[in-house]
Amino acid sequence: MQTPGQRPLPPRRARKARPLSLHVDELWALTGQIAALSGLVLVLSTFMDWYAGDGGSGLVLSVTGWHSGALGKLTFLVGLAVLVLLGLRRFGIVLPASLPESLVLIGLGVLGVVFVLYRIIWVPLAIVPSGRGIGLWIALLAALGVIVAGVLETADEL
Repeated sequence: MQTPGQRPLPPRRARKARPLSLHVDELWALTGQIAALSGLVLVLSTFMDWYAGDGGSGLVLSVTGWHSGALGKLTFLVGLAVLVLLGLRRFGIVLPASLPESLVLIGLGVLGVVFVLYRIIWVPLAIVPSGRGIGLWIALLAALGVIVAGVLETADEL
């Protein structure tokens, strides 16, 4: 009901269907965010404890991924490569069409998973841990996140 001093309400318009390209852009933004977050967490997880153990006389020892050997440093480089790839894409530098970025992301994610799984299964000889630390499991989840982002981006390209 309207009072004499009020302006009439505008008629409601039906919502227009959004074009498919907007949905694709949103999915691309989502996969980019997943990949960026996973790459950043993968980089940071190498500075978390991968192994924890009792050092004797009440000391608790913690070994970070960076100090667990070459595979810890390679895991750091995989996460850094993911971030560099996304940074280049952000600035408009893209890979050639024969090498899709989604497949590069999947490859980097698989490489990260292999490195981390190797460290989960085989503990370095110089380390006498009583268990695996939380950083190792975080690194595994982050590497899997990179794979998921690559797969979602591949589905987006099809």
